Amino acid sequence: MRILARRRTRPQRRPPPSAGKGLGKLLKGLEERFGQGPDVLRDRWREIAGETLALRTEPVKLVKSRTGGATLELKVDGPAAALIQHQAPEVLARVNMFLGEGAVAKLRIVQGRVKPPAAQVQAAAAAAARRKRARPLDAAKEAELEQGLEKAGDGPLKQALMRLGREVLRAEDER
Repeated sequence: MRILARRRTRPQRRPPPSAGKGLGKLLKGLEERFGQGPDVLRDRWREIAGETLALRTEPVKLVKSRTGGATLELKVDGPAAALIQHQAPEVLARVNMFLGEGAVAKLRIVQGRVKPPAAQVQAAAAAAARRKRARPLDAAKEAELEQGLEKAGDGPLKQALMRLGREVLRAEDER
């Protein structure tokens, strides 16, 4: 007991701080040093570029320059690249208004397939769901449609005309 009373024991180790606490300071410093990055631009690209440009363009990355502002790389649908090149000063002005004056100095255009915006994908899915849930025609209208297409030969043309006729008749019923 005397030996244990004279010796000091080591204090118990504290657990390390949570990763979020340590990363918060680091991320804040990186954001001040390098800017916000293309993720912020992607999230709000519709607001920055406008509806027509947002459908055909997508920000890919921001490349920082040692001499001046960054270079914004835009992915553009093939034929729209010339139009975007023509509107480059306006696009740069809008991006700089969002990120801060002088944040982006150049625009680099890369041709490629642009992913459709999420709202457009949802609208297409809703339209497909409406098409799938279409009510069948009543028997009299179906027979009248088939009678009108008797002279058309069997094949893909007749099937397409039947689908078109059904949709037209359904639209008339909804009115």
